[in-house]
Amino acid sequence: MSDETKHENGNGHGSYERQDLRPSGILYFLLGLAVATLLCILALKGLFAFLEHREKASQPPVNPLVTNVPADTRRVAPGYPQSAFPSPKLEEDERGQLNDIRLNEEKVLYTYGWVDEKATVHIPIERARDLLVERGLPVRSQGATGESAPKTETNSKKSETTEANKKGAKK
Repeated sequence: MSDETKHENGNGHGSYERQDLRPSGILYFLLGLAVATLLCILALKGLFAFLEHREKASQPPVNPLVTNVPADTRRVAPGYPQSAFPSPKLEEDERGQLNDIRLNEEKVLYTYGWVDEKATVHIPIERARDLLVERGLPVRSQGATGESAPKTETNSKKSETTEANKKGAKK
């Protein structure tokens, strides 16, 4: 047994390939690839044109009572649904419409503005919180709740008992 390391292949050429690729071979391969791609594209365009022509021929005629139908009913013309159908309409751009709704809500919550032209305004929510902390919550007086409630038999009995209790407490 020998401890020597062999650095050559069995064919005697060394550890790497000594022959390079020729540029002409690479160019021929790329040219063949481009030609094959163009042939596939042309074949697919021809197939789709054939299928489209066949579909147009088998399409049923449009009802003569419908007046505002586009010439090609398989494609939706720009602006067609908005002009042809009455409200309410289906959502077409859900994300955009939701974004508009959120922007309007944020505008109302974080800016000053008029609710109506006469006297009502809206203020930003942060300012409303500050005012609430500064002024406190509105509180009704005890007498105001009794006056606004309609007088019934139970209310009159309660008021009689409270008056009797007040007279008893004074004695």
